[in-house]
Amino acid sequence: MKLRLLPLPLVLLAIVTGIVGGWMRLGWKIPLPEASFQHGILMTGGFLGTLITLERTVSMPSNWWRMFPLVAAISSIFLLLGERQFALMALTIGNAGLLAVYIIQMAKHKDAYWYLLLAGATCWLLGNLVLLKVGLVAAATTWWIGFIFLTIVGERLELTRYLNIPKWAKALLWVFATLLIIGIALPFHSVYGQQLMGVASIGTAFWLMKYDMARIGIRKAGFHRYVATGLLVGYGWLLINGLTVFLIPNHPLFYDLFLHTFFLGFAFSMIWAHAPIIFPAILKTTHRPYHPILWVIWGLFQLTLIGRTVFAWMGNTELRKWLGGANGVVVLMMFATMAVIMIYRLSKKPSTINSESK
Repeated sequence: MKLRLLPLPLVLLAIVTGIVGGWMRLGWKIPLPEASFQHGILMTGGFLGTLITLERTVSMPSNWWRMFPLVAAISSIFLLLGERQFALMALTIGNAGLLAVYIIQMAKHKDAYWYLLLAGATCWLLGNLVLLKVGLVAAATTWWIGFIFLTIVGERLELTRYLNIPKWAKALLWVFATLLIIGIALPFHSVYGQQLMGVASIGTAFWLMKYDMARIGIRKAGFHRYVATGLLVGYGWLLINGLTVFLIPNHPLFYDLFLHTFFLGFAFSMIWAHAPIIFPAILKTTHRPYHPILWVIWGLFQLTLIGRTVFAWMGNTELRKWLGGANGVVVLMMFATMAVIMIYRLSKKPSTINSESK
């Protein structure tokens, strides 16, 4: 197996055990005690952080760069063995590689979006350091939100650099990013910390709906419409995430709703939209893991997530538990389906693949 592909089995381990941990936190009785406590670290570090590091280092010329996502991926093994300190150190090493890639690329290209990506990777580092110091996952989650938020916004800004976006609009996006960082730096349970993060989420959601390339892609058919729809729905979830701060700040499940409208609603909608682009880049192939069947599973993901969110808001913990469990199953179904599609396409002749991808 090529070095760049070695992290993938561990990424799969992280997402499976992370979802199992999420089920346990919802109330499902599963005999894996460590998984429930490491749910957040597995999902943001072992899964998302490792994938982002892998995506960014795969284009670097030397094979030494492949070690950073591999070390980050190994953190999942440490977590499941109960060695959280070693896991966080492994994630910090992977994080250092991601920061190094961004700094090198910034020196070469000078594009503004690299600063957003660098700020996002720095948020990941600060979240891990906070967790190492205080031992509470809740103390690190807002920094991890900053990591995913700024990474996604930076990547979307990277793709819009050829569009005719007014300078004042680009400046406004930087204002929202700054508000987010200030909100994260303030204590989350203070009014101002939450509200600044809420304003940043709401403003960025509207900005992306207006200026992102998704508004162009939605007019096309097939693969392009699938990607654009996923992006626009994700921006809708980001808007909902921001509104929770102002509409239900005293709700008993506010923290759950705030986290999962972001990580499941926004972040996973971005994953479903970007996966057919990211995985071919990692595998170094032109074949895409896309088929119209993904629309069905994507719809199931959104429906179960809406149900989970609505029942959490209503305080119905039993139906929240069932819809949350179903949502995790659909996540695994989506990855399994993409894997089957990819294996099938790699086994087909190019002419057949091209005709089936339309």
